[in-house]
Amino acid sequence: MRSTMMDFPLQIARILEHGSTVHGRAEVVTWTGDQSRRMSYTEVGAQAARLAHALRDDLGVTGDDRVATFMWNNAEHLVAYFAVPSMGAVLHTLNIRLFPDQVAYVANHAEDKVVLVDSTLLPLLANVLPQMSTVRHVVVVGGADPQPLVAAAPNVAVHAWDDLLRDKPERYDWPEVDERDAAALCYTSGTTGHPKGVAYSHRSIWLHSMQICAAEAFGLGPTSRVLTIVPMFHAMAWGLPYAAFMSGASLIMPDRFLQAQPIAAMIAAERPTLGGAVPTIWTDLLSYLDKNEVDTSSLKEVIVGGSACPPALMHAFSERHGIEIIHAWGMTEMSPLGSVSRPPAGVTGDEAWAYRYTQGRIPAPVAARIVAPDGSVAPADGRTVGELEVRGPWVTARYLGEDEPDPEKFHDGWLRTGDVGTLSPDGYLTLTDRAKDVIKSGGEWISSVELENALMAHPAVLEACVVGVPDERWGERPLAAVVLREGSSAKPEELRDFLAGKLARWQLPERWVFIDAVPKTSVGKFDKKAVRARHAAGALDVTTVNYP
Repeated sequence: MRSTMMDFPLQIARILEHGSTVHGRAEVVTWTGDQSRRMSYTEVGAQAARLAHALRDDLGVTGDDRVATFMWNNAEHLVAYFAVPSMGAVLHTLNIRLFPDQVAYVANHAEDKVVLVDSTLLPLLANVLPQMSTVRHVVVVGGADPQPLVAAAPNVAVHAWDDLLRDKPERYDWPEVDERDAAALCYTSGTTGHPKGVAYSHRSIWLHSMQICAAEAFGLGPTSRVLTIVPMFHAMAWGLPYAAFMSGASLIMPDRFLQAQPIAAMIAAERPTLGGAVPTIWTDLLSYLDKNEVDTSSLKEVIVGGSACPPALMHAFSERHGIEIIHAWGMTEMSPLGSVSRPPAGVTGDEAWAYRYTQGRIPAPVAARIVAPDGSVAPADGRTVGELEVRGPWVTARYLGEDEPDPEKFHDGWLRTGDVGTLSPDGYLTLTDRAKDVIKSGGEWISSVELENALMAHPAVLEACVVGVPDERWGERPLAAVVLREGSSAKPEELRDFLAGKLARWQLPERWVFIDAVPKTSVGKFDKKAVRARHAAGALDVTTVNYP
């Protein structure tokens, strides 16, 4: 027996139409430095129609042409999020923090035809535009002089956003597209080799957005106000823009103001109920809140992803400011949501904290398994460690341009995440490390993340990055690179004694270095590759402490 349900395609245009009508009073707020400018969802819908007309009629965007964005988190970026895929083209969010040669590489690999750029980013784009061989048009958002772009690439037409959209109709006859067609394109951060492209379909974005709205995930609804600090060029801002439009949640966008002081001002002025950012953002904000009186009473939860959140940071926000940090895990290849660490119903106290320290529970649409080094599937017993593999309706099956899936990343229909950890019987994921970052010492594994979290619980430590370095006797041993808080001091012996009661003695580092800041990747993660390279080059002043 077959179902008689309508075969109704899942399209981004439908999310746009729904959000701009049913939730038309919701708003996207863009911070401007000391105040905000506002655009209702109804106005976002009208602007999206204008932009679509301009792209098609004036710039010749047809079919699945790629339209790139080189932008901060703001209202115009949100307009592009909807206009481009709704008209049948593909939105490509360029990561402004990649090295210039990587930006040029991904633009050429994606075959971008148009780039939308914030005026404050013109110097960055002008530096790489001559190498973007397929770009024919650049649209500048804001009032800056476009002359640097004209001089850099005289064969590329430069347009002003306001001029281009002026007098365009506020309605667009959105075409019906196949829900499996690409809607958006993101590239991995490219820490090793060239970045890899991941094409998200209309269907995958729809299903992912529904999961983001679910109570077991981020629980978005019409009363939510979401401070979206995670960049819109980083895995589609974790799906928050589309989920907000679907659910009627308002969005608060920080634009280029990503430091602790303006973020605190946004919280006080715009009253967000939820926030999303990598741990380094919340670490800086915590230091600011501890020293300044700020009304954060509206902010109940913040989502932390991108890298593991130190338990000390979670406790500090909860106990000192009444803000709960919710751990989440995912990957660009997963759109990116993979798990969210909400404790089971009825679990409280220390048991609840133990659940919150995990990367969270895998949702129903995503299948996950732990694979042992010999290739066998390990039991989900919360103890057996192996590499995590996943599959699901918003998990990519291959990278853009590949005829066949790369066996280093895909295996038997599963995505090999490169993360090492365990799965519990009730579906909670605990990651102990990246496979490439596990320290292999004397035939045993040491978790760099566990060492980092323990170190960052010390009151004098702001950040700690642990990497494996060569050792003649043990193969590898941990090197602890430590950033001390302003005005604080600590010696390796003190830090090691602090760790001694938390970890096995053989796991504790002998090598220590104090640095001004931990190098970060383009998406705010600790760049352990850079730390290892600095050590190999002899650029770190390492102290070796021998212990009895």
